[in-house]
Amino acid sequence: MKKQPKDSFEQGLDLILENEKDFSKIFNEDGLFKKLTKRIVERALNTEMDAHLGYEKYNRNTDENNYRNGTSSKTILTENGEIDLVIPRDRHSDFEPMLIPKHQRRFEGLDEKILMMYARGASLSDIKAQLKELYQVDISPTLISQITDNVMDEVVDWQNRPLEKVYPIVYFDCIVVKVRQDKKIINKAVYIALGINISELKDVLGLWISENEGDKFWLNNFTDLKNRGVSDILITCSDNLKGFGDAIRTVFPETSHQLCIVHQIRNSLKFVSHKHVKELASDLKKIYQSINEEEAQLALDRFCETWDSQYPYISKSWKDNWDNLVFFLQFPPEIRRIIYTTNAIESLNGQLRKFTKNKRIFPNDNAIFKSFYLAIKNIEKKWTMQPKNWSSALAHFYIMFEGRVVFE
Repeated sequence: MKKQPKDSFEQGLDLILENEKDFSKIFNEDGLFKKLTKRIVERALNTEMDAHLGYEKYNRNTDENNYRNGTSSKTILTENGEIDLVIPRDRHSDFEPMLIPKHQRRFEGLDEKILMMYARGASLSDIKAQLKELYQVDISPTLISQITDNVMDEVVDWQNRPLEKVYPIVYFDCIVVKVRQDKKIINKAVYIALGINISELKDVLGLWISENEGDKFWLNNFTDLKNRGVSDILITCSDNLKGFGDAIRTVFPETSHQLCIVHQIRNSLKFVSHKHVKELASDLKKIYQSINEEEAQLALDRFCETWDSQYPYISKSWKDNWDNLVFFLQFPPEIRRIIYTTNAIESLNGQLRKFTKNKRIFPNDNAIFKSFYLAIKNIEKKWTMQPKNWSSALAHFYIMFEGRVVFE
């Protein structure tokens, strides 16, 4: 086979590598790679100046009013360390480089790395140390803080972005974090809403932080969703959150509320003697694995006969919340898990905890929002698959919720 001739880029690499015996030196702090970056950036800046003035260097028409007027020096921070650049100037001082705008001291890419480390729970001092070790860049914690603070504008825009009109299911759950407030360290809950839209895509609709949940808290949250364009939610799935049911009925009166069966079982078993757990859990299973509501009612009656003498609070909890616990039994078995568990959002929460596990104490609420937002943006990149049996579920929703599921 005939050997293909090398292009000019490959020929250039050959010339560079011919005279370099120790290739590791190319990537050293003051190695060839860094010098090459400097030369390329400066060449690009001079090309920008050519375009700005309308002629190449040394080809100035004597009638031109604006022309090159020396240079200025500028140190920028890059992934390869600090680089000292020579920036061309013009007589009118109106040259605005696009590659490295005026007042910018960091090359594109460095901010993203700082934000990624911050999203993964690294403290400001940790980020400073890692940047120094990996890129030989010395950045103050104050500058790192400024970079992460800039994300708050994105957070506000994201938290107020328009949403879709209809969501077949929205799951609600929370993660408890520690935060510093009024010189004390307290627990706060970060409530998360994860919706699945008509197009079968997952979407985090919002984050809300509170010390205490209740009617007013949830009323504000649901009103927020409505103000952002949501006109209908077919089903919400959540734990038995205080004030949730009344608030959802006020803002979205047609929405069906399914209590998470997994949470209900956990709460039921919380104070059960270890020797009874297996048998009692088996009897609870007969309730939520029933064919229909009538069979579930019979299973609950049998449960009461067996366990009410020892654990009366369990059956009371099931009876008090019965309609919201057995709603899912109206659907065929293959799609029930989509409706009666918050597995989708618990999976999200598990990934969020991996990102935020190093943040033992958040300094304020804004730090919580920044960390969770950045983590969510990274997690969302991996969402490529629709929930299992979702197409079947959507078909049933279309029939059951007649006129409320619209395919555009």
